[in-house]
Amino acid sequence: MKSRSTSPLPKAHLWTDILLLNMSFIAAYLLRFEDGLLERNDHYLNLLLVSNLLWVFCIYGLRTYQFTRLSYNFNDQIGGLLKATLLHAFGTMAILYLTHVGEEYSRVQLGMTYGLFIISATVVRIGLLLSMQLYRQAGYNYRRYAVIGHDEVTDYIKGFYEQRPQLGYRYSGLFEFWGQSTDEAALEQYLEENELDYIYCCLSRLSDEQVRSIIRVAERQRTQVRLVPDFRGFVSNLATIEYHDVYPVIDVSTKPFSSVQDQRVKRAFDLAFSITVMLAGAPVFLLVMLAVKLTSKGPVFFLQERSGQWGQIFKIYKFRSMYVDADKTGLKHSQGSHDPRITPIGRFLRRSRLDELPQFLNVIRGEMSIVGPRPLYKYDVDMLMQAAPHEFKKVLTVKPGITSIGQIKVGYATNVAENVSRLRYDLEYLGKYSLRQDISLVCQTILVMMLGRGR
Repeated sequence: MKSRSTSPLPKAHLWTDILLLNMSFIAAYLLRFEDGLLERNDHYLNLLLVSNLLWVFCIYGLRTYQFTRLSYNFNDQIGGLLKATLLHAFGTMAILYLTHVGEEYSRVQLGMTYGLFIISATVVRIGLLLSMQLYRQAGYNYRRYAVIGHDEVTDYIKGFYEQRPQLGYRYSGLFEFWGQSTDEAALEQYLEENELDYIYCCLSRLSDEQVRSIIRVAERQRTQVRLVPDFRGFVSNLATIEYHDVYPVIDVSTKPFSSVQDQRVKRAFDLAFSITVMLAGAPVFLLVMLAVKLTSKGPVFFLQERSGQWGQIFKIYKFRSMYVDADKTGLKHSQGSHDPRITPIGRFLRRSRLDELPQFLNVIRGEMSIVGPRPLYKYDVDMLMQAAPHEFKKVLTVKPGITSIGQIKVGYATNVAENVSRLRYDLEYLGKYSLRQDISLVCQTILVMMLGRGR
């Protein structure tokens, strides 16, 4: 009979972090107060004790050390560390404020504490992750699994773990029932001989009675059962499972950012970044306004109705890059760098994307986002409704953005093909949203601006 041991990794991370937090506090204290020891300042010793207790509350509330083999990766580990550290810092500040003793403590010392802790804890996590991956790839600390019910899902499960040897899963084989029969004795013997940790059940190939039998046998063998439904062909969206009492309900995401957390994170990033740009970039705004005003007649800003989220019409703000009444020439789409409607300064503004800066006002107003599909004028909307109606309607479920994958890859669309190509890129973004991707696209846009490669 195989033994089922609990992974020591969560406990190792827990006690390592507590040790590093205390060492960082003491190191920061000694660096800040070279002529004093910690025991000479009782209030700092009290703060250290409170800090340890507060850390326990933070990690308990955030479940920082509850992870599986699949979720034990760099992004989740560092993300959990930063969340817990930020909550701990806010908690410490709140305690010092409410107890009216904040003036007794050095802010420099506290800042150094958190800086040292984040750096040291990150280094330790990287070391543990790399060590565990190498350890598992060498053939240790692995888990055995088998599949019941032959299906294409079987190949997917095998391929998933073969591409990720760092997870430490070994395929032990395939077990099949004959027709609708249920042979519990044969299954139990198979589990005993292979000492399986997990069995994956392809539900599309198994009856309800067979699934119940598998669970009964697995309970006796202490083997974990994982049920794999086959949603191919009709569910291509991300799905989560909610429990209504004892009934599992599969929640299919039919629109991007349906998670309240995703919406809040995206909106918080939009506001923080927009306000920062508006304040820090005020001199650039003034210079561009002056350049537009001096180089051609007409207003500094260009306002145009665009299609926003759910097709709602709003007015977009841009620095004017074309001559006044340029739309009367009969040209519709931008003709690129040779477009006769564009002013000399307008060519530079478009290449550098500086003409888009006023759209941060649209973001603050809630009409746009930093990253998202470009808001389109009516004739572009009509064109895409004919060329790709389903895809375009899906894009309309989110707020338009100042920049996007499509805008970086394609730029201003000059024809139907480029409009559709940009739409395809924007659909990619909707399928894999993350804050890190937004930040990455912002950095790519800044690079385009610096190199003047915008179209």
